[in-house]
Amino acid sequence: MAAPLRRVLMRSAASAMRRAVAAEWHYGPGFDPHRAALEHKGLAELVAASGAEIEWLTEEDDGLSDSVFTFDPSLMTEHGAIILSMGKALRLPEPELHEVAYRRMGIPILGRIEAPGQVEGGDTVWLDKNTLVVGRGVRTNQEGVRQLAELLAPKGITVLGFDLPLWQGEDACLHLMSVISPLADDLALVYSPLLPAPFYQLLKARGIELVEGDAGEFMASNGLSLNVLPTDQRKVIAIAGFPKTRAAMEAAGCIVATFEADALCVACEGGPTCLTRPVLRA
Repeated sequence: MAAPLRRVLMRSAASAMRRAVAAEWHYGPGFDPHRAALEHKGLAELVAASGAEIEWLTEEDDGLSDSVFTFDPSLMTEHGAIILSMGKALRLPEPELHEVAYRRMGIPILGRIEAPGQVEGGDTVWLDKNTLVVGRGVRTNQEGVRQLAELLAPKGITVLGFDLPLWQGEDACLHLMSVISPLADDLALVYSPLLPAPFYQLLKARGIELVEGDAGEFMASNGLSLNVLPTDQRKVIAIAGFPKTRAAMEAAGCIVATFEADALCVACEGGPTCLTRPVLRA
């Protein structure tokens, strides 16, 4: 998940969020569609500057505000894409957009998660190319984990499920990747108090060094200080305004680029990882 980013699927906030009603989408009081669009443009510029090719999901005025968070409706594997099934009802149409995009891009569809199964991409973390860790919580259920394991087992991939805490309630979004962001193959940024204990132990057993995100910044940002996008080993894009977490990553040898994201990320519970669906890393 930290190999050089070559191709990525994104959705413009200018098209996705232009008509968003904050209360309907569970966005915070800091949400502003115009500012969110400008902030998303800043992220896209950093992604392009890293050398990655951006594929745009759609520019349709479809009212699917959360579709800007392209990490969640699909999962990319070395064998093709898996079309997921969303745990948030307002996001149910989004996986179809991803399937259309992948067919346009010439990427094979490996399979789909079918109801009553639910899996959102934010609950998935590749530990290595043969091990996928999945968080079970309010957005991903056991049936979804079972279907994912069934799809990936023939490819020699093991799926491990771990339970997440409820934390701020059913309406909030605590994904597994809310509490861990890979920074390199052997390095990850974490908020360990909310990590499933068996997953924490697995990370340690695999020799993965853990960088602790600052607790105060984690709480102040609703967890978004921890949501960072690796564009290469130890090269990441993060949200501006969280200097202690940035300093911790830099002390571990990371180069950190930042963008302003109060209206887009902190208000809407999705950071730079959520805003990108890596399609190719090499």
